[in-house]
Amino acid sequence: MEHPPRVLYLEHDGKVLLVDSDGNGPHKPVMNRVGNTKFRFPTHDEVEKMGITWESKNTFNILGYQVTKAHPEVEWPKHWAWKDECISDDAVHPIARESIYRSIHRLVSKVMVLNPQGQVLMGKIERGHFVGHWTLPGGYMDHDEHPAVGCVREAFEEMGIEIELSEDAPVITQRIFTDEGISFVSFTYKSNWDGNDSEIKLKANEISEFEWLAPAEAISRAVSGFDVEALKLL
Repeated sequence: MEHPPRVLYLEHDGKVLLVDSDGNGPHKPVMNRVGNTKFRFPTHDEVEKMGITWESKNTFNILGYQVTKAHPEVEWPKHWAWKDECISDDAVHPIARESIYRSIHRLVSKVMVLNPQGQVLMGKIERGHFVGHWTLPGGYMDHDEHPAVGCVREAFEEMGIEIELSEDAPVITQRIFTDEGISFVSFTYKSNWDGNDSEIKLKANEISEFEWLAPAEAISRAVSGFDVEALKLL
């Protein structure tokens, strides 16, 4: 199936618009169907011919194609496809499936661990996105994990310390870092810890060293925008 160079990813509360190779739709996927590709996202012209207006959100580069994520200005389109049912249907073009996959938020949980002097614990990373830079303890959440549980687990795995979170609400931030459209959401909590540095056991091949830093110094070293936004509150 030939794919247009520019398409619209229209989504309204979990529903997306799929069309056939002639631009006719809507069409619905069938989960776990195998076979030939039949459906794709529509072009701008095809959507205009349907009389649908939209509000553009972002434009991304998906495998060399330009995909504009947009909200259609229509009532909830119950006859459109559920986005979650598109992933496993071979009839849905890979560009649409990849776009939907990338639109799902990646959830990260982090924690600001503070000592009695008001300094914050940071580690120097040896792997992942921020190799050689300083970050707060934390990482990706497990599929069935609450963020308040995830950052406690990560602090133990990375630093070897057991912490309890304060009652402060987490700092929640969201950002898309690249033109591929992957969105990250970060929950950053706060914890007060009065243990001894001898208790800190760094995770091998992940954290090379740690330091207790004043908030201003922590902000200057932090490479993650999520860390910076949370540290500003200190």
